[in-house]
Amino acid sequence: MEQSEKDAIGAASEELSREFKTLIDAEDLDSLKHLQHLILGRLQDSNAVLSHFNEYSEHCFAEVSSDFSRNTRLLRSMKSDLDYIFQKLRSLKAKILATYPDAFPDDSTIEALDRRPDLEIPQ
Repeated sequence: MEQSEKDAIGAASEELSREFKTLIDAEDLDSLKHLQHLILGRLQDSNAVLSHFNEYSEHCFAEVSSDFSRNTRLLRSMKSDLDYIFQKLRSLKAKILATYPDAFPDDSTIEALDRRPDLEIPQ
């Protein structure tokens, strides 16, 4: 490119920027800059609060994670024990029914004997 072309392009861009400056009021630009700074400050404050909350949550989780894992192991152990107990009860009941067919009442008798409220049905 020649020097005269560069000068022409420079003059055209200066003229274009002057025209853009006349389209927008300086007070409006200052107001926009001020609002952007306010928003930036709020976002930085929010970021700091979220970072603090994340650190706090991580600390709390570290404190209770061992309790959760221990209680989970305990519940699994209790479930396997109960499964074993109910399996034994079912086999004992089957043996008793084979030996004594009238040992356990039928469904209609069970309803008459059991007057406890069903806690799983909402009232």
